[in-house]
Amino acid sequence: MRRFATLVKMLDATNKTNKKVDTLTQYFKEAPKKDGLWAVALLSHRRPSRPVTTTLMRNWAAELAGIPKWLFEESYHIVGDLAEAIALLTQKEGGVAAPSLSACIEKIIILKSQTDEEKKQYILSQWKSLNYFESFVFNKILTGGFRIGVSQKLMTRALSRAVNVDEKILAHRLMGQWTPQTTSFERLILHPNPEDQISQPYPFFLAYPIEEDLFFKKEEADQWHIEHKWDGIRAQLILRKGSHFLWSRGEELITDKFPELEVLKNLLPRGTVIDAELIPFKNGFIGNFQDLQKRIGRKTVSKKLQEDIPIVLMAYDLLELDGEDLREKPLWERQEKLDVLLKKFKSSDCPLLLSKVYRFKNWKAVRLEREQANKKRSEGLMIKHKEAPYGVGRQKGSWWKWKSDPKSIDAVLTYAMRGHGRRTNLYTDYTFALWEKGELVTFAKAYSGLTDIEIKKLDQFVKQNTLDRFGPVRQVTPQLVFEIAFEGIAPSSRHKSGIAVRFPRISRWRHDKKIEEANSLDDLKAMLP
Repeated sequence: MRRFATLVKMLDATNKTNKKVDTLTQYFKEAPKKDGLWAVALLSHRRPSRPVTTTLMRNWAAELAGIPKWLFEESYHIVGDLAEAIALLTQKEGGVAAPSLSACIEKIIILKSQTDEEKKQYILSQWKSLNYFESFVFNKILTGGFRIGVSQKLMTRALSRAVNVDEKILAHRLMGQWTPQTTSFERLILHPNPEDQISQPYPFFLAYPIEEDLFFKKEEADQWHIEHKWDGIRAQLILRKGSHFLWSRGEELITDKFPELEVLKNLLPRGTVIDAELIPFKNGFIGNFQDLQKRIGRKTVSKKLQEDIPIVLMAYDLLELDGEDLREKPLWERQEKLDVLLKKFKSSDCPLLLSKVYRFKNWKAVRLEREQANKKRSEGLMIKHKEAPYGVGRQKGSWWKWKSDPKSIDAVLTYAMRGHGRRTNLYTDYTFALWEKGELVTFAKAYSGLTDIEIKKLDQFVKQNTLDRFGPVRQVTPQLVFEIAFEGIAPSSRHKSGIAVRFPRISRWRHDKKIEEANSLDDLKAMLP
């Protein structure tokens, strides 16, 4: 734990990428393999589940620090981070040898099944023996909130240097649902068993938002393939050794949520991996993203649910064919092979479609196609260089996304909630409403889009215009209007307004408008496709 805490401290002390990579590389070279594997897991978002509630942690920390609970709560809100507040209030010199990272996490995992008293004794013993920064890192792991300013891509680069394995190969090995409890450093990273990788997806290649002015002046349109950016769940379909697997971009295995894809085992050759978008598709029409969430959220997927919300995989890239990795081949070649593959079978019952590839001679034609996005139920366009290999992660240069202009509506601020971290003393999470029959009806929450100066002004307004309090939430006098931008819109029975919007954020503060001039719920419903 001491070595890992020192690593976290050094990473936190610099914003230079090369320095972070060097620090991580050195750690992976020196740390015991078991600790190194847990470090890889933590830095790739594979954290152990939280074994104890934060309420109990706050109570125990106040008890150990010898202060009343209200004073701890006030201190916590001033600090803005629970792990840091506890470390500050309970810090010791750390004279006792700290446990190893792996031993510490293994104990945390066991802790989940123990009694509250057993949990308390162990956690207090750690707070008494660890120094400040060790305690801070321990608390972060304990709460399940361990995050650090190092991307998985950066971690993989450092690990690659430490173990002398190609970065792309390593990125692939680290995909999937492994944990340090089910594998070892040797088996996962150094000498993996091919049988372990049957279900393993490839790292997803991600696009950058396009820089319009610069891009269109510099590039020739005929060198790029244009596709629609479908509004669904990015997924990889894997067919190997008679089995099929479906992985989401977030590395979740979601095969069981979409049992109708099993038919593809008998239609496509073994050793096939397809990059695609999973979208709701009924009677030949693309549905709403919210429908997909209903499928993901169910423990069991009934026949009725499959009939009510049928899906299709909109395929746009072929990563593997007959067991051959195609990622280094140019995009045009991969797409040609995909086209040939999917033309071998045509069935109305097959849940797999080919995403159309457009080739234009000028950017004016591309702009016109982008204007059709709403009609075609897409989010905009993907612009991919025809010679591009399939990369790893987000890389500038060969894949770009050009999303449709967001929709927007003017709404009234009705509630505000305290933020987190450095904004814990400010009201930064806001709720907005629209008019319906003379009343304001809540329709969305948003917390991004304002400058620091605007946030401070709005925080002052909230504190001076509070109508009622509900824990950390304040109801405010309806006086302020904001333009709320969002990406998509769909009917929703879960929302009081009857409408759900995707990715709402504050576009601007409408100082020029009175609340009577804000939009109505009918205005929002008119935007439904």
